[in-house]
Amino acid sequence: MMAKALLIIGTLCSFASVGAFVPTCPRIASPSACARPSSAGIMSRASALADNRVRMQQELPTTPAGGRAARTELFSTPAASGDKDAAPSPASAVEKEAKASPSMVKVTAYFGLWYLFNIGYNIYNKRVLNILPMPWLMASAQLGIGLLYVFPLWLTKLRKAPKLADGALGPLSQLAALHTVAHVTAVLSLGAGAVSFTHIVKAAEPVFTAGFSAALLGQTFAAPVYLSLLPIIAGVSLASLKELSFSWVAFGNAMGSNTASALRGILGKKQMGKPVGENMSPANLYAVLTVLAFCFLSPVALLVEGRKAKPAWDAAIAAGATAKGLSSTILLSGLFYYLYNEVAFLALDSVNPVTHAVGNTIKRVVIIVAACIAFRTPMTPLSIAGSTIAVAGTLLYSLVKAHYEKKK
Repeated sequence: MMAKALLIIGTLCSFASVGAFVPTCPRIASPSACARPSSAGIMSRASALADNRVRMQQELPTTPAGGRAARTELFSTPAASGDKDAAPSPASAVEKEAKASPSMVKVTAYFGLWYLFNIGYNIYNKRVLNILPMPWLMASAQLGIGLLYVFPLWLTKLRKAPKLADGALGPLSQLAALHTVAHVTAVLSLGAGAVSFTHIVKAAEPVFTAGFSAALLGQTFAAPVYLSLLPIIAGVSLASLKELSFSWVAFGNAMGSNTASALRGILGKKQMGKPVGENMSPANLYAVLTVLAFCFLSPVALLVEGRKAKPAWDAAIAAGATAKGLSSTILLSGLFYYLYNEVAFLALDSVNPVTHAVGNTIKRVVIIVAACIAFRTPMTPLSIAGSTIAVAGTLLYSLVKAHYEKKK
């Protein structure tokens, strides 16, 4: 047990220490103004899919013309936004209230759907992996099912089809490759252990992001930002010590997913400023990354598990599952996976970083609780305490980081 604890703590601390002890690295300036992101900015935003979307929102360049500032003003008074002379008439106040109300309804709907689809994905994904333990093929199928959703939208022109700019395929392929690794390792982790345990470990992603930011971008943060990583490290370590469903396969793959997700965010930041193409909205960019990821993962999945697919399917049927039931569970897991990622971008684009950080933290708590209820996963008091500390630490890191970036 002591060896396991030391290994877990050492792994996390090694990533955190990279950023904390690189004082010679120049800080990347964080523009204080706000603006609506360009297509390249969207690419950076899309690269942070796995549960660290708050970081990408904080790093996007913005101007006073729109973006987060414009959205934040929907919830602020004229005085709060710096217009002391403005004295809105009752008519204009009613107008503003009428405009803000639909926005609040829309944001609430985005967050509600984000939570709902995420819970649905985790439950259906775990169910199919329990019956059909083929994580590589399931990860590939989930990417492919997303294409069955988006291709008809493009073909019927309900959504404008993307047009890639010259030279954009290379950078997008790199992001898609990391997206592929992040997804398949997460599915491998979910298949090998409890859903709640995987999400506890994935709460440590900010530790990897801080380390890679310093090593690859030369970006360092204030000392309190690094100190806020300590609760995450402590919480994940505590939760892992007495986790009844602990598995090194689940732990290792969750860490691998954290690594790929953090690198995806770093690469997206380095790609900012490069042209992507036309009609590259966040939804379309995610769709393009999904197409590329499916092309990357499918051959590998077939090579790894192709020969086992038929025997595994027959064994599942023999154990009492039905072909219709298996097919519908796989379909729902893929559909929920695609939709929760797409809705997450809509939620991210509608609120400021602090609101999103709080929402992302609540989402992780909701998933852990829902998974424990759905699968009756027992958790020891130490595991509950550790998961609480880790999730709270993730929120603390996001808030402290946003605070110091605002002061630059």
